[in-house]
Amino acid sequence: MISRRLLAPRAPGLAKLTTYESGVDPVQGGWAQTHFRYITYAFLYVIFAVDAVYLFPWALVLRDHSLGVASLVEMAIFVVVVLVGLLHAARRGLLTWGTRSDDH
Repeated sequence: MISRRLLAPRAPGLAKLTTYESGVDPVQGGWAQTHFRYITYAFLYVIFAVDAVYLFPWALVLRDHSLGVASLVEMAIFVVVVLVGLLHAARRGLLTWGTRSDDH
């Protein structure tokens, strides 16, 4: 660390104190509000991404008959549980993008 301190070039200036975001200079303030409803869609995305993580490998080995009917039944139960959760979210109105008073 001492050699870095001695050998590193020093060029202080205002340009080094600015924010660097993908090569674009910041135009406005750094505070941006996000609509609260995005959180619901983020959770749903994570749920279905995890669902896909389990379904795709299973679908690839489905041709192998050594898995048997038990594997098919287990995956059917898994898909039914995920779909019941999706239907529950839809019935509660979580999938509608309207303005609601409790979004604060």
